[in-house]
Amino acid sequence: MEFGIVGAITDTEVIAAGAGVRIRSYLRKAYGHGRWRKMKGIASVRLPNGAVRTVELPWYEAHGIGTRDLKIKRYLDL
Repeated sequence: MEFGIVGAITDTEVIAAGAGVRIRSYLRKAYGHGRWRKMKGIASVRLPNGAVRTVELPWYEAHGIGTRDLKIKRYLDL
């Protein structure tokens, strides 16, 4: 699903780092070597139908490479 982030991602926290990142080998092959961390946070996103919803987003990031593989885990608003 394609979506755009509206504003900033808040309440960010590290879920896993280093060897705790299960798909580390995929991330290295696809994006390069780095200190990969799995993160999560809360953000407002604009969906393809134009609706703006508050969601929980997990993603992977590494210094010098940036944020990759953002997904919508769950919707937080009613």
